[in-house]
Amino acid sequence: MEPKIDRTTFGSITIDGQIFERDIIICLGGKVKKRKKKLSTAVYGTSHTISLEEAKHVYQKGAERLVIGAGQYGLVELSEEAAEYLDERGCQVDLLPMKAAIEAWNEAQGAVIGLFHVTC
Repeated sequence: MEPKIDRTTFGSITIDGQIFERDIIICLGGKVKKRKKKLSTAVYGTSHTISLEEAKHVYQKGAERLVIGAGQYGLVELSEEAAEYLDERGCQVDLLPMKAAIEAWNEAQGAVIGLFHVTC
């Protein structure tokens, strides 16, 4: 999958040699942009639970799969409403600790989007 994720450390993710020290989204087509954590924090008081509003922001029409890097310790979860929203659109969700999510992303094929939480 393009772009290629090179590695992660607590607080950063390196994509095609560029270091990002924030949570990111990888869109269909490979564009990397900043994650809008406030969409979930406003609902749950934390960015560790992905809200319906954030799922709507992340999802792109035609996406068949969403790879979520759930943090270095796998603490991020998907709210029930967000899971239902993505399921209704036929978008498979892989919620994995960061290192496993990076492997899944790099091996993925097709219409895949990504969300990566770089800390806990």
